[in-house]
Amino acid sequence: MTAATPPGLSATAEKALREAMERLFTGRPIRTDGKLTKQNLWREAGVSRATMNRAIAVLVDWDKHVSQSAASKHDQAQAAEIARLRRQLRDNRHERQRLQHEVDAAATVIAALVAEATALREQLAKRSAVVVPLDRGHAVRDDHRHHAHD
Repeated sequence: MTAATPPGLSATAEKALREAMERLFTGRPIRTDGKLTKQNLWREAGVSRATMNRAIAVLVDWDKHVSQSAASKHDQAQAAEIARLRRQLRDNRHERQRLQHEVDAAATVIAALVAEATALREQLAKRSAVVVPLDRGHAVRDDHRHHAHD
């Protein structure tokens, strides 16, 4: 065991983990599907999970590399885009609700105006239906003229 190798971790196990890490990072896995997961790391290395967990320096390097990988950056970009879209969706929902309130208020005003217009039309119809009596004097004179010609 070398001084750099933590207690309980053989130099062989650490070497196997570093070689597995390199294969996974370069896309040349032998024993796994190649996804950058810790489960794939210990399986690719042919060691147990407990052995991998004792390889602190290897795990620090793993985490550093994975957090800076293109896949990680892509995941971070996707997470940021999802957060942006969720904010936009929330804002759109609030705007839709505000507009719905405006439409409801406008519909109420329109209904009131229609009712008022209907009432005014009915009032106007009643006024025009009122019979205005003719001047009796004209009617009598017409009758007299009519009889005078007979």
